Amino acid sequence: MTEPSMTLTEYLRKIGVDLDGDFLREGARLMAQMAMDWEVQQQVGAARYERSPQRTNQRNGYRERPWDTRVGSILLEVPKLRSGTYFPNLLEPRRRTEKALLAVIQQA
Repeated sequence: MTEPSMTLTEYLRKIGVDLDGDFLREGARLMAQMAMDWEVQQQVGAARYERSPQRTNQRNGYRERPWDTRVGSILLEVPKLRSGTYFPNLLEPRRRTEKALLAVIQQA
């Protein structure tokens, strides 16, 4: 027998997304965080908490950075690395935020 499917709101509550606020803003923040985590995973060579011989670096916390979009200002948690730097593609300077997010999603 198949397992019952989970609704979107149930899934968002499960992963800890605040549903009392603006849904579009939370959705944009969640997609941006997922895109940044994927980029860092590719740069580091291993997923978060994963031990791998291909690992070239380690994560070292987060720094908060505001991101201005059409739905308002979103506070993102940008991952930091122990050695080297990481700057997300969607926060590129002099680039419209919607185009940057669309480009990141298309690359993924």
